[in-house]
Amino acid sequence: MCELIETDRLVLRRITPMDAPRITECIADPRIYRMVASITPDQSLERTQEWIATHEAGAAQDTNHIFALQKDLELVGVIGADRPGAGLAFDIGYWLAPTEWGGGLMTEAANAVKNWLKGRGERAFTSGHFADNPASGRVLKKIGFLPSGRGRVFSLGRGEASDHINMSYID
Repeated sequence: MCELIETDRLVLRRITPMDAPRITECIADPRIYRMVASITPDQSLERTQEWIATHEAGAAQDTNHIFALQKDLELVGVIGADRPGAGLAFDIGYWLAPTEWGGGLMTEAANAVKNWLKGRGERAFTSGHFADNPASGRVLKKIGFLPSGRGRVFSLGRGEASDHINMSYID
């Protein structure tokens, strides 16, 4: 099991319970929770701690790998790859603190996770973004993902279903 992925500007490491306060602080921003389907607008520190605790078993079963994006020793985002079972495609999801937007960090992190998974023999991945978040779509296109469909996805942060663009990568 990989514990660290290093890029030119980032260290991607497994999330830990000590990350819960910073994660909770970041995801309280509507620019984040509205763009991630599974985050509520009022997520508590306790809920974040519970979420972190669920990932150890997933990593051991190779169904869930969640990394903190660390820049200059500060957590600036989270990226994960999860799948419903062994042998199925990983779905890649992420968020980045708004102070870091526009600098290419998420493209760097997403490409690193994709390449880490490819190095383990994975060849197909899914992801997606809400239609009103084209920047996330650009991140995915830059690392080789292509649009593969469109639908509506319920967002806890929005409290409603919203247009969503599905994207896929096949090596």
